[in-house]
Amino acid sequence: MSSDRLAADTPAASRGGIGLVQGTALYVASVLGTGLLVLPGLTAGVAGPGSILAVVAVLGLSVPLAGVFAVLAARYPDPGGVASYVRRALGATAARMTGYWFLFGVCAGAPVVSVLGAEYVVAALGVDRVVVPLLAAAIFVPPFVLNALGVRVAGSVQFVLTALLLAVVVFVVGLGAPSVDPARLTPFLPHGWAGVATAVSMFVWAFAGWEVGTHISGEFARPRRDIPIATAIALAVTGACYLILQVVTVGALGARAGEGQVPLLDLARLGSPRLGPIAVGIIAAIVALGVLNAYLAAFAKLGASLADNGDLPRWFSPGVEHGGIPRRALALTGAVTALYFALMVATGLELTPFILVHTSSMVAIYAVGMVAAVRLLPHASPGWWMAVVAAVLCAGMLALAWASLLPALGLAAAAVVVTAMRRVGGRLTR
Repeated sequence: MSSDRLAADTPAASRGGIGLVQGTALYVASVLGTGLLVLPGLTAGVAGPGSILAVVAVLGLSVPLAGVFAVLAARYPDPGGVASYVRRALGATAARMTGYWFLFGVCAGAPVVSVLGAEYVVAALGVDRVVVPLLAAAIFVPPFVLNALGVRVAGSVQFVLTALLLAVVVFVVGLGAPSVDPARLTPFLPHGWAGVATAVSMFVWAFAGWEVGTHISGEFARPRRDIPIATAIALAVTGACYLILQVVTVGALGARAGEGQVPLLDLARLGSPRLGPIAVGIIAAIVALGVLNAYLAAFAKLGASLADNGDLPRWFSPGVEHGGIPRRALALTGAVTALYFALMVATGLELTPFILVHTSSMVAIYAVGMVAAVRLLPHASPGWWMAVVAAVLCAGMLALAWASLLPALGLAAAAVVVTAMRRVGGRLTR
């Protein structure tokens, strides 16, 4: 049975075992990611205090996008996530493209997460960077083990990780807040509105991740009730974290905010030269572990769904059922991740190429997903209107990311080739 039919036939009230608390923790982790470590400083460098406006703008833009994914996930709980919605609305080839973009494109960001976390830990501890690859590899181990035990276990651990993350963020903000000086907020737009626009484009990636929850939506015990609530809470929490952290970063560090590679370290040292770096090292480790934990659950479920629909070898399909553990698909995810990580190490830990693969695939998924939502959701309903607005916003994102869309086009071509091969094979067997 395909995962799409499975989702349609399974009662919405009795699916998996994830509750509201676990689901909210997974949603927060998927959005409040590594951008927390680098974006406050980077955006302050390009927009100055105006970067605060960028956070507010992107938070507002995120509402329709997050809302549409919440409506779709609650309405069609399915491990295929966005690919399953696209299959319903646009057909098998478009769904295959979407699945490949996520599993083989977005997956390129996994080693980026682990390396960024390792870089921060090394900087906080003051040890030699030669250990970064080893530490980055070690960061992968706990999330893979947890997901091999099932998304329910991973979700329970995620609640603890998210609680620790929020606690340490509050601690670091508390260290830097006494140093905030309103004088550092002037001039408010040192680089004009162009600087704010650049900061907005950076923060778009910070607020990405809403599609992750669609792949584990079938694991919610009460998806129609809990998914919208979890999305709303995650949107409020992540927005508040980024906004408060941006205000404190700019107000406490001023022009120095965009100079260092590890702005949170500079912020923490203002209040406590000894405890501050330790706290930031903890933040980095928790962020990396939490993001990987959330994304691996999505990758594994999607891989099993793609196999169940014939887009990957069917050997990877076990675990696609609600409550199942897709260990074979998780192993496939591990192989893809290991390949990207090996390439990253071979290129001297150069992150940019892998970030481009990740972001181009993400933009493509959002754009196609919103088109599918416009076709699937009841015309003129609140969800439909949000989808229309989000589709227009995604078109703008595509325009901004046009220069990095080559990897996404390559994966789309692979999906078309698979379609052609299946059609030829079907004619030969007649």
